[in-house]
Amino acid sequence: MARGQRKTIEEKIQAKQELIEALMTRVESEKRELEELYQAKRQKELEAVGDLISDAGLEPDEVAEALRQYMESRTAAASA
Repeated sequence: MARGQRKTIEEKIQAKQELIEALMTRVESEKRELEELYQAKRQKELEAVGDLISDAGLEPDEVAEALRQYMESRTAAASA
């Protein structure tokens, strides 16, 4: 049975390098898409918090101060 022409070692190396480069490009693309998903999730969470603040009739400064006080009391409790 006749076989096709065999690849040289240089051709095999070149093909493997090209495959790796293509995979690296794919990985970078997937990383960008993942980052976009994280950003969309963060935006959705921030919108939910914003809606909660708005529904409660609070100002952002009031919420920030309440969170600061909460964190201070939590830190103090953990130190005790």
